[in-house]
Amino acid sequence: MIIDRQIAKELLLLKTEYPVVTILGPRQSGKTTLAKHALAGYEYSNLEIPEVRELASRDPKAYLKQFKGPVILDEIQRVPDLLSYIQASVDTNPEPGRFVLTGSHQLMLRQSIGQSLAGRTALLTLLPFSVRELDAAGLRFDRFEEYAHHGFLPRIYDRSMRPTTAYSNYYQTYVERDVRQLINLKDASAFEKMMKLLAGRAGRLLNMASLASDVGVDSHTIRAWLSVLEASFLVFRLPPYFENFGKRVIKSAKYYFTDVGLLCFLLGIRTPEQITRDPLVGSIFENLVVVEVLKARLNRGLLPDLYFYRDSNGNEVDLLLPDARKLHVAEIKSASTFSWSLIDGLRRFQALTRRCGKALLIYNGAEQHLSEEIQAIGFRNADRLLPEDEDPE
Repeated sequence: MIIDRQIAKELLLLKTEYPVVTILGPRQSGKTTLAKHALAGYEYSNLEIPEVRELASRDPKAYLKQFKGPVILDEIQRVPDLLSYIQASVDTNPEPGRFVLTGSHQLMLRQSIGQSLAGRTALLTLLPFSVRELDAAGLRFDRFEEYAHHGFLPRIYDRSMRPTTAYSNYYQTYVERDVRQLINLKDASAFEKMMKLLAGRAGRLLNMASLASDVGVDSHTIRAWLSVLEASFLVFRLPPYFENFGKRVIKSAKYYFTDVGLLCFLLGIRTPEQITRDPLVGSIFENLVVVEVLKARLNRGLLPDLYFYRDSNGNEVDLLLPDARKLHVAEIKSASTFSWSLIDGLRRFQALTRRCGKALLIYNGAEQHLSEEIQAIGFRNADRLLPEDEDPE
């Protein structure tokens, strides 16, 4: 079953504008399926295959010469030196859409692309399925807990896999193989402990020193590990917004897992019912919503540009999206029943600035039209935080 991806529209547009389009994202997010499905007629080459990678490494000119038309080069980070030869090729023939590249490591690829393909490639980031994509395909759950438990990895839905088994294998093969290799990890137990402790801190202000102390390593190591997790698209860093609000704002960032299914696995959650009873249910719900908004931005080819706001006086909103002179904000609550206290944070933020645009309560209940300034919406419609010209069709 092929599930249509919202990002495909942007991919098809970019291939008419740039000679190279690069699709980044975590492993198993559906990059290869997207490229093959959206780009019928393109040749395909997988650089994970040893003999293909050897030819591309040893004789890149001969490797590229074998393709007679536009081509998808999968997992380009496996042969980063190939980018220089692609540069030479598109400088000779800059026809749009000649190469579509996919890659799983942002840190390595962005550096290589910056050196070789600056100005020649467009960048897209594909995360696993969104709630809207699953709903559109008829894969709709009744409760948020079921979305969180199942997660959003395409292979879970393609192969009807059990989520716990899928994420156990995902963690062992992807996180332990790829991420540990990138950081040259010597103490696997410390890294695994850090991952589980980070899951317990999802959506909270992250104190690096406290996390380092709990893991038994120094803060520098924690920062290095987090940088690799972020570059590998496993976690998303949500920075604080402090422009024009003075020095009273909080400067620490929050971290979220880009797939809430992995978060639940690391928390030891094995059934949807466990989520309902878990003391971190609010953090799990918030993680799901924040990443849904992130996916909506990325699927339109936009930078995340997402923040949270909190100051020393207790004023806060969970999500903030700047749009020209407006600041669209959202409070995220796992409550399924509306109460006026749920929007206290939104009201306080509106009193802080005249720049406040959309003010949404995103919660686990039914939509409520509260006023022209504030609306309460369900988590399925979290992408309505986007500005009007970016709203889904």
